[in-house]
Amino acid sequence: MAHYKAPDHKREQFRRYLEKAGVVDSLTSVLVALYEQPEKPNNALEFVKQHLGTPGLNAADTEALQEEVMDLRQRCARLEEENQDLKARLEPLEPPEEEAPPAE
Repeated sequence: MAHYKAPDHKREQFRRYLEKAGVVDSLTSVLVALYEQPEKPNNALEFVKQHLGTPGLNAADTEALQEEVMDLRQRCARLEEENQDLKARLEPLEPPEEEAPPAE
């Protein structure tokens, strides 16, 4: 019998965790909103994704943000390359490092 109680205990812990984190309330409100739609959307999963995501953030916003991330990554890569180039050009101009005097 103890074998059957362990999974139930874990399941109950997980359920409390989801409730405490607000996941159950969020899912419930989204499903209620879907239920109350006079015309059900063709893609229920997309409806849930849109309503669970960041409020006010739509697919166009997400796409714009993804493009901005790509642009910033490319810019960062170019700047890192430029930085390496400038360091390489500066290296011959730097005075040689003096060796520290031996400890007495």
